[in-house]
Amino acid sequence: MFKGIVKRLVAVSVVAASLFLAVVFLGLAIFYGLSLVLTPLGAAAVTFGLFALVALITSLVFLKGDGHDDDDEEDEPEGLVGKLLHLVRERPIVGAVGGLGAAFLLLRNPALAAIVASMVADRKIDNSNYGRRRRR
Repeated sequence: MFKGIVKRLVAVSVVAASLFLAVVFLGLAIFYGLSLVLTPLGAAAVTFGLFALVALITSLVFLKGDGHDDDDEEDEPEGLVGKLLHLVRERPIVGAVGGLGAAFLLLRNPALAAIVASMVADRKIDNSNYGRRRRR
């Protein structure tokens, strides 16, 4: 399970870095293409305006003006685990950042990681009828 999470994390990081570099070099190509026709300052201004326009259109498309209803806030489940799952479902970026922060904390403190692992293992053993099968 941990290897799968690490592999996905590495894959997402590689894709994000590749996308970032693609956008940077696209901007450079547009700038140098425009600098053949315009002055460098004008080419920089047009390139900035083009990227600002793309960012505006992207934000308008993906962040539609749907207002959040107050009824959604009343549907929050009780308990810490329920609230965390609701937060991750409603705001996945916040959940991803929280998960990365928790993973960093667990990697930096091996004793805490051992405590969490023992709690998860105990919970799995309690839920899986392990003791009843062994006694027969």
